[in-house]
Amino acid sequence: MTESWNPQLESLLDATERAMSARNGMYRGPVHVGVDLGTAYTVLMVLDENCQPLAGAYRFAQVVRDGLVVDFIGAIDLLKQLKRDVEDRLGFTLTHGATGFPPGVPRAEVRATANVLRAVGLECSNEVDEPTAANAVLQIRDGAVVDVGGGTTGVAVLRDGQVIYTADEPTGGTQFSLVIAGALNLSFEQAEKLKTDPAQQPRLFPIIEPVMEKVGTIVARHIARYDVKEIYMVGGTSMFPGMGGVVERVTGIKTIVPPRPLFITPLGIAMHDKIR
Repeated sequence: MTESWNPQLESLLDATERAMSARNGMYRGPVHVGVDLGTAYTVLMVLDENCQPLAGAYRFAQVVRDGLVVDFIGAIDLLKQLKRDVEDRLGFTLTHGATGFPPGVPRAEVRATANVLRAVGLECSNEVDEPTAANAVLQIRDGAVVDVGGGTTGVAVLRDGQVIYTADEPTGGTQFSLVIAGALNLSFEQAEKLKTDPAQQPRLFPIIEPVMEKVGTIVARHIARYDVKEIYMVGGTSMFPGMGGVVERVTGIKTIVPPRPLFITPLGIAMHDKIR
């Protein structure tokens, strides 16, 4: 299994990580803004006119479940906090942004996500499905993008750079935490914290490996009808060490996990924001 990507993408993702704490008070040009309301993490990303990272912020919060906004007020409050933080570091007000949605989410729920942006003073300039957003960053011609988030595993098959098939099924990082909590007699919150501790991850791997195998089975089933030679994994849950190797073993297909996969979809969403 390949655990890295090309140098250009690695450089972009390095810059994205730095942007999460950067202060860019001198920039006053046009910006692209993206909001990714995920099951586990909500990410606000701001790019300059050349789609290079300027600033960003993210926070763990369970305001979305399986692509649906289940805590509308909580989502608004959280996005207000992230927006205020980023605006303080940039020195100007954000006025517009794009948002993303998992494959198969009803249009009414997509509108609900857009309404969260509007409630915090962001005109929603675009609504893009998450696989298309991710591929704006990855630039894949042929293959499959697998987005493993907090609640679901999204699968998209690409041919000639276009998404030709999508699917989304429950199973993600939340299931990891539930299994850890049950196995170690912990609360869900304790399991979430333990899961993200690099020192604990080697001993947790055997506990959650069956859930990883389920992810691999989901992927294998959805790509079975297509001639997929490579799988590209994004989403925060893909960061867990060994995740890509399990998916590769189950599917029998080369699986690539880019560095910092949590940021790939938010970056792509921001790239789809239409500059005013």
